[in-house]
Amino acid sequence: MSRLRPSFALGYHGCEREIAEKVLAGEAFEESTKDFDWLGPGAYFWESDPERALDWATQRPLSRAFKEPYVIGAVIDFGNCLDLTTREGIEALRLSYKSLKAGQDRGNLAMPVNTDLKADPHGDRLLRRLDCAVIIHMHQNIEDERAAWAAGEITDAPPSTIDTVRGMFPEGGEAFPGAGFLAKTHTQIAVRNPDCIKGVFRLRS
Repeated sequence: MSRLRPSFALGYHGCEREIAEKVLAGEAFEESTKDFDWLGPGAYFWESDPERALDWATQRPLSRAFKEPYVIGAVIDFGNCLDLTTREGIEALRLSYKSLKAGQDRGNLAMPVNTDLKADPHGDRLLRRLDCAVIIHMHQNIEDERAAWAAGEITDAPPSTIDTVRGMFPEGGEAFPGAGFLAKTHTQIAVRNPDCIKGVFRLRS
């Protein structure tokens, strides 16, 4: 994966205040494993955007609302990052899609599909089951290659495990009439390796 990016980022995590206090006291962030997660499994953060994290924690279009929405910050080391804002990351994703589709075709199985929520007027396809499946397939292929290498079944060194996944998402309606910018555009990070979270902090009120 490409390392042509800053090594660290500030990420913001929206959650229930009770959960936030536990994380600030030393507990690990909970990993999301929903089949429609946009970046596959991981602990999710809004990069450099605490206000967007609070919007999500307050509105939560795909889940019940939090009783007490809260946002905490984290210092994230990208480590080995699948960066989907780069050509290299997108090409890796395309290869994973081809591999997944070939397997589904052999088993005569349908591919997952990205779909809209009925209440979403913007066509943002908030249920990203296809994208999630393609990313999970990539993780599994890497794990399989590493297991085969450890067992001596292959001699070529396998790729490193992916620590973080990063993606930029245009979302929402026009920021203003005729705009090329969308109101909810954001960058998210899914952290798979907890060691990449170097510290957490409370936001200044």
